[in-house]
Amino acid sequence: MYHLEHKQKVMIMVAIMSAMFFAAVNMTIVGTALPKIVSTIGGMEYFDWVFTVYMLTSTITAMLVGKLSDIYGRKIFILIGIGIFMLGAFLSGTSNDIIQLILYRGLQGFGGGMIMSSAFTTVGDLFTPRERGKWQGLLGGVFGLSSLFGPTLGGYIVDNFDWHWIFWVFLPIGFFAFALILRLYPSQKAKEKEPIDFLGSITLTIAIISLLLGFTWAGDKYAWLSLEIIGLFSVTIFSIIGFIFIELKAKSPVLPLFLFKNSVFSVSNIAGMLLGMGMFGTIMYVPFYVQGVQGESATVSGLVEMVMTVSMVTSSIIVGNLITKTGKYKIFALLGLVIMAIGLILNSTLEVDSSLTRLILQLIVVGIGIGVNMPVFNITVQNAVSHKYLGVATASMQTFRQIGGTVGVALLGSVMGNKMMNELADNQGENIPTPPPEMAETMEKLQNPQILMDTEQLEAIRADLPPDMLQVFDQFINVLKEALNTSLTVVFLVSAGIITLAFIVTLFLKEIPLRTTNDNEEEPNKEKEKVQSVSH
Repeated sequence: MYHLEHKQKVMIMVAIMSAMFFAAVNMTIVGTALPKIVSTIGGMEYFDWVFTVYMLTSTITAMLVGKLSDIYGRKIFILIGIGIFMLGAFLSGTSNDIIQLILYRGLQGFGGGMIMSSAFTTVGDLFTPRERGKWQGLLGGVFGLSSLFGPTLGGYIVDNFDWHWIFWVFLPIGFFAFALILRLYPSQKAKEKEPIDFLGSITLTIAIISLLLGFTWAGDKYAWLSLEIIGLFSVTIFSIIGFIFIELKAKSPVLPLFLFKNSVFSVSNIAGMLLGMGMFGTIMYVPFYVQGVQGESATVSGLVEMVMTVSMVTSSIIVGNLITKTGKYKIFALLGLVIMAIGLILNSTLEVDSSLTRLILQLIVVGIGIGVNMPVFNITVQNAVSHKYLGVATASMQTFRQIGGTVGVALLGSVMGNKMMNELADNQGENIPTPPPEMAETMEKLQNPQILMDTEQLEAIRADLPPDMLQVFDQFINVLKEALNTSLTVVFLVSAGIITLAFIVTLFLKEIPLRTTNDNEEEPNKEKEKVQSVSH
């Protein structure tokens, strides 16, 4: 496809970016709107499944479609992905209860995984590795812009219109992207005699589901050493072992294991996973500081993170173009990780009374670091493998980053919760007055850091208290904010440590020339010989 005229390539990329924006904005728009949706249709106890089911289905689909698109071509899967995603979005808007919403969001996830995997892989089909930098940067920018507009728009819609429009407002973009891709995207003939690795796909799916559920529920629904969590991780281990045996014997493995013999492929995936841990951890826990520690509204929190997103989008586009211009990538990977680590270390010095201006400046630093890294590792894995493995290599990068994000959020959440409980225990009786019996239940509720995120609920609790208890309440809230701030300090330090580890891993990343062709015979890696050696 890289032989197409430049104008047609640009039009295809416009369609791809439209599809990606459509999928990404639907991911982020739900967050701020979901509390109001749940208050309307009920099902608070299943609240988190609206996010969890999307994460599971999109991660699984991205990995499996990566291999299938190498066999049957990208066009069919991105069209199917857009169609499934649009159907899921439409049905989500018709939900009458939380179970329906969860099922329809799962359907959206299947489509979203296809779109994301196909979008990043299409860049590799259309452009040579040397040209991909600026386009990967633009895709990263589109993803960042969706994170920018989604939450704000979601809040505006539920405040001013019927909540169903959350899922319907962007459907025209889906139709537009579908029509463009159908018309402009060249079809690709399926490879002959390429069997589908059903058994490997099933075991990989089980491994991903059990791993993600284990880290999602650990420390929240269940204790880390509970029978449920140990059981899930045990299933993960046995599934991975079974998957390895299956892939070594499969004629057309869903994830060719010989790719991991390629040091660039392995290092990029490990670094991408660590980057996901640090990146998603930062994005998830900054609102705890803005809303929980400083008592600002969700709107202010969104605006603060918006500044970080703008810096991320800008640096992603700039660095993407620099990679294309210079043909170098390792220096940008290392530089981005250093900048990100510095921003996280600065965040770890925040205090209860720190100004929002200081936080915003520090988040700009973090955003620049994230943006610098966004285009890098997709380019490195795509440049390191034969074009015939482009889809599976790109999908593996997406999957490892998603797994890293899930693991990071879980681990950092556990760190925050444990540190906060220790801080409150140390302050018990010293800075926290013993409440009268009638306030004991209220004080117990307040020890959940989530309660500090809702200023309206705090005011409601305060308004119901007798006047002589207001001083005790205010004193307890101040101690709670101090404890939360201290715990977030540790969270940001641990995140900086994870990014430092990513920096160390990236030091082992080989700098190989970015190819100026997609023809397999000119590539530096001899996958064909590796395939033969593995099969024997």
